[in-house]
Amino acid sequence: MTDAEKLLWSRIRRKQLKDCQSYRQKIIGNYIVDFYCPKSKLIIELDGGQHYSGEGMRKDKIRDNYLKNLELTVLRFSDRDVFKNLQGVLEAIWENLNPPGPL
Repeated sequence: MTDAEKLLWSRIRRKQLKDCQSYRQKIIGNYIVDFYCPKSKLIIELDGGQHYSGEGMRKDKIRDNYLKNLELTVLRFSDRDVFKNLQGVLEAIWENLNPPGPL
């Protein structure tokens, strides 16, 4: 994991947000997503510099369209966002989480 992934993981693992379970490095189709919350159908991706090149953005668009066709929500944040505005990143994730229903 990158340093940004480690920092975010330390704040979302063990059902810390809305008691929702998250997984890291989850395989979905032909892709490995950074973080996935199945209850909310939410994918969280942290992007380093390679994602901002023309080729990186093209690949991300194809990947995001595939995941959206599976009715999944994809949130993307830059590594810099995590380091400079962790609270804002966590609030955006919070807003997209659905609390677990009754057992």
